[in-house]
Amino acid sequence: MDHSGTPAHVSALTDIELMARVRDGDLRQMTHIFERHHVRLYNFYLRLTGSREGSEDMVQEVFFRMLRYRHTFRGEGEFLAWMYHLARNVLADQRRKRTEEPAVDGGPDEIPEGTPHALEQLEIDQERDMLRRALERLPLEKREVLVLSRFQDLRYDAIASILGCSVEAVKVRVHRAMNDLRTIFFELSGEKRG
Repeated sequence: MDHSGTPAHVSALTDIELMARVRDGDLRQMTHIFERHHVRLYNFYLRLTGSREGSEDMVQEVFFRMLRYRHTFRGEGEFLAWMYHLARNVLADQRRKRTEEPAVDGGPDEIPEGTPHALEQLEIDQERDMLRRALERLPLEKREVLVLSRFQDLRYDAIASILGCSVEAVKVRVHRAMNDLRTIFFELSGEKRG
């Protein structure tokens, strides 16, 4: 067993191997996939929507769809690209169900490393809040590409697979989204862009 209580032979399996087992009928392996990826998906949705409850619901729906559509998993390419493809479809379905943007119920709960002084912590919190507000003001497409690349740490080739475009197109989208985010951030902070 590893430190999480997972048998060592399961820990050594890749996501592709685990999902292939699920596809072939060993549904118990879905538990291990959930343990590996539910936090990642939750953070993805939270950064895109700002809704904790909605994010939890969408994470559940992604794993439900993984089970329902397991026969479509081919085991080619990256598991994460397949997972995020399902996740984007869940988000699109949720957005279609709601005619208006969900209300933001606060930013992501992050625990900063170390223990800065109260004044430093206040400045960090203010900047984090301003960054969250700037991110919320971006159109969903730009917000999504930034969340995938900067917060989910996906490689450009994986993002290209998820979005159905070239790696060069992803690079351009990330660059433009970062420029827009920077502009909005400086507007919110009242600083001139240099």
